[in-house]
Amino acid sequence: MIRDLIFSPHLPLSALAILAGIALVLVGFSALRGLRGWPLRAGAAALILIYLAGPSLQQEERDPLSDIVLLLVDESASQDLADRSTQVAEAVAGLTARLNALPNTELRIVPLGDAPDNRGTLLMTALAEAMADEPRGRLAGAIMVSDGQLHDVELASDFPAPLHLLLTGAPTDWDRRLIVENAPSFAILDEEVTLTLKVEDQGAVPASIGNTTPLIVSIDGGDAQEFTIPVGRAIDVPLTLAHGGMNVIQFTLPEAAGELTTRNNAAMVQINGVRDRLRVLLVSGEPHNGERTWRNLLKSDPSVDLVHFTILRPPSKQDGVPVTELSLIAFPTRELFMEKVDDFDLIIFDRYKLRGILPPSYLDNIARYVEDGGAVLFAAGPDFASADSLYRSPLARIIPLAPSGRIYEQGYQPRLTDIGARHPVTEGLGGLRVATDAPEWGRWFRQIDLDPGTETGPDAPEVVMSGVDDRPLLVLDRVGEGRVAVLASDHAWLWTRGIEGGGPQLELLRRLAHWMMKEPELEEEALTATSDGASLTITRRSLSDSDHEVTIEAPDGTTVTVPMEEVSPGRFMAQHQGAEMGLYRLTEGDQEAVMVLGPAAPREFEETIATGAKLAPVIAATKGGVMALSNGLPMIRTVAEGRVAAGRGWIGVTPRAAFVTQSTRLTPLFPGWLWLVILAGLTVWAWLREGRR
Repeated sequence: MIRDLIFSPHLPLSALAILAGIALVLVGFSALRGLRGWPLRAGAAALILIYLAGPSLQQEERDPLSDIVLLLVDESASQDLADRSTQVAEAVAGLTARLNALPNTELRIVPLGDAPDNRGTLLMTALAEAMADEPRGRLAGAIMVSDGQLHDVELASDFPAPLHLLLTGAPTDWDRRLIVENAPSFAILDEEVTLTLKVEDQGAVPASIGNTTPLIVSIDGGDAQEFTIPVGRAIDVPLTLAHGGMNVIQFTLPEAAGELTTRNNAAMVQINGVRDRLRVLLVSGEPHNGERTWRNLLKSDPSVDLVHFTILRPPSKQDGVPVTELSLIAFPTRELFMEKVDDFDLIIFDRYKLRGILPPSYLDNIARYVEDGGAVLFAAGPDFASADSLYRSPLARIIPLAPSGRIYEQGYQPRLTDIGARHPVTEGLGGLRVATDAPEWGRWFRQIDLDPGTETGPDAPEVVMSGVDDRPLLVLDRVGEGRVAVLASDHAWLWTRGIEGGGPQLELLRRLAHWMMKEPELEEEALTATSDGASLTITRRSLSDSDHEVTIEAPDGTTVTVPMEEVSPGRFMAQHQGAEMGLYRLTEGDQEAVMVLGPAAPREFEETIATGAKLAPVIAATKGGVMALSNGLPMIRTVAEGRVAAGRGWIGVTPRAAFVTQSTRLTPLFPGWLWLVILAGLTVWAWLREGRR
């Protein structure tokens, strides 16, 4: 039972202060006048003020509450290094026994592992959540068993009792890690890009470890190259991307003798390879409505550098007219088609015919340019079916289908073929396939007839659009290392004008031009993947409608085969949940790809050497301590609040003496009649003394 003296004033405190002042003045006046009863008057005034203050005795029945100690156990991935897991188990067992031996003390064990989304060890978050579950007034201390490598120290909260850290690991631990300090997200193809790397040694590095180390570099999981680099300082690594699209570059350090882990010896960088500028040569045979369509399309693309000529005057024409008065100058054919033809990514012949301007050797050089990796697009007009057709030149060996000589001058609606519905150039444009009714595109009114030919197989030309009587309208083909396309009509511009509803002319021509320039997103046979957290989304694009299965090789070398589902014509997809972070290799048929799931080295392994430096300011504020388990398990003592709670071989907890009140009783200090008797006695006594009786 606890007794306390409390006051419940009958008047406001301000009124009591005024009355006390008046009483003090009157008693002082009595003392100055020499009245012998002034001490009795002072006693009576004091008793009146005490009575008005309402003194009472409060009696409480209390039940004491036990103290609570939090034990946070770090079970993150870095605690599996060396013998740390054994240290943790032994420490938890020893602390549990010693804390349970303390009187009036309860233990709360809080385990925590790796945070999701590669956020590392959130030790302070776990402490705050544990504090929220317990009354603050009962917390007598907290002990953390960890390597001290946490990733949320900025979230440390105000702990009301001593906080201690018991470090796992050994004083001889050391580790080597690879850091990518700078890497661009994209780079220009065929231009050198520089990455900044650093190899850093941490902990008690043995004297036998040298100041250099091999560095192994591979791109997209291909052939590796080995270099020797210094340790402890940043270096620049120059690279040239091998292809457009995503390039996955892997850097690896070989394992050094005695280091804690190799999980941080690798780094992976994804760099998107882009072309600086796409150089296009547009050669028009004569002005027509579709010529401006090609020009507007190519000029509107900021990534395209366009050179456009309409050849009307042969270079051999000599008529004595001064150059300053010529409205049509001689076309620089030799410079463009012999000397600089390889500088272009795409050449477009728009309704061009043989006019004696380009010698056969020039056209043969263009055919060679395609076979070596260039691209030519033929936008055919009526001349393509005549004796002046480019097919009657050395270019015939790269043109996929021969003109029959017939021209259809009638209305028809272009349609996608079965292959066209799957091909990335025409996929999803909206036109219905041959087997369906009523296509949704406007009509064209001229088509140059092409002989479909008899060639079949994977190397045969691909007819992706058809026109009159299902005759080939848009044909794509690969010749050597290059690409060729034939659009057997010069009426694509009707879609731009919106004739009969028009059609996706700009998108079709844009995709066609970019496919010919080998943009990765328009490859008809491709295997790609994207990652979201621990999930891989794999996409296979193919002209084949057969079943597809992708083989996935995880970073640890294990493989799994996942069936793919066709989600749209020519597009197959699969989902895979990765078990660990790192480089995944994907294989489907003759297609291969690599994808990085998360970082090559998880955040938990960025720094692995045990340290108390990160938590030192937080622990110092609570007067706790940092101790290494390699020196033995400390003893546990109780210390008074505000005292130092750690010393050589011991740590302390602070008893909080918390309680819960069961009942409360309030009684006046004296009954009212006793106050009246005392006051009356003092008053009469003062009157008698002053009356000399």
